[in-house]
Amino acid sequence: MSEIIQSGEHDYKAEYLELFEKYVNRPGKDRLLDWMGKTDFFTAPASTKYHCACPQGLVMHSISVFNVMMEKHFDEETDSVESFAVSALLHDLCKANFYKVSTRNVKNDETGQWEKVPFYQIEDAFPYGHGEKSVFLVERFMRLKIDEAMAIRWHMGGFEDSTGYSMSQAYEKFPLAVKLHLADLESTYLREKHTSVIRNR
Repeated sequence: MSEIIQSGEHDYKAEYLELFEKYVNRPGKDRLLDWMGKTDFFTAPASTKYHCACPQGLVMHSISVFNVMMEKHFDEETDSVESFAVSALLHDLCKANFYKVSTRNVKNDETGQWEKVPFYQIEDAFPYGHGEKSVFLVERFMRLKIDEAMAIRWHMGGFEDSTGYSMSQAYEKFPLAVKLHLADLESTYLREKHTSVIRNR
């Protein structure tokens, strides 16, 4: 049998909101959070099958990226906790209303029977890109600082569809962008890669 992995008893939404309320203090944040609450952001996965592909996976991943940034890259003399929180907690806002649960037939090796199993698939109602989509969505409600916008826009690094000179210039001029990208990589490939949408049992 297969099933979508649940994220456990921990209330990741409450943890996310606690971090957001503690560290983000600027006009528009309440309107942004209200809009997010009307989407599936707090229940959505972070990917279809690669990392945090489970209910609340997107929130789990966002918290993880913030924690990695604070643990590995925060400099009290030059960095802003608020900018770290804004960048990390909102970098994947583009994934709200992005995935849907569907089913497919998979043969059970033990019984030889075909069974319907759930899986996540992409259904992008607003195909505006990735990092740039997150920037666009945030800025509808709350202003970003330039380095925050650059960090969110380029957090995918070489995995982005369009890279090259612009990304290189962004990383050279805005250290926050480099730090967010590195934290996203570590969270995705070292801390979360074991979490998959399908678990055999």
